[in-house]
Amino acid sequence: MQTIDFIKDEGFIIIPVLYILGMIIKGIDKIPDKYIPLILLAFGCCFSMILLGISISSFFQGILLTGTAVYGNQVFKQMSKEE
Repeated sequence: MQTIDFIKDEGFIIIPVLYILGMIIKGIDKIPDKYIPLILLAFGCCFSMILLGISISSFFQGILLTGTAVYGNQVFKQMSKEE
């Protein structure tokens, strides 16, 4: 099974939201890049609980959605690098 199989359909809208939010945060010079995934994790869990209801399942959905957004961003960056 892939991670995508565990994500509820209603939560998929959060992935591009987190991606865009990550790009905005990256543009803020006072926030080091190493903290961006943690900030996105907090937002992802909050957005997930707002969208799916407050529960432990929604919290874990937020973790999965944030992981998918951050991992997708990193895969794109690594694949576009020229060696």
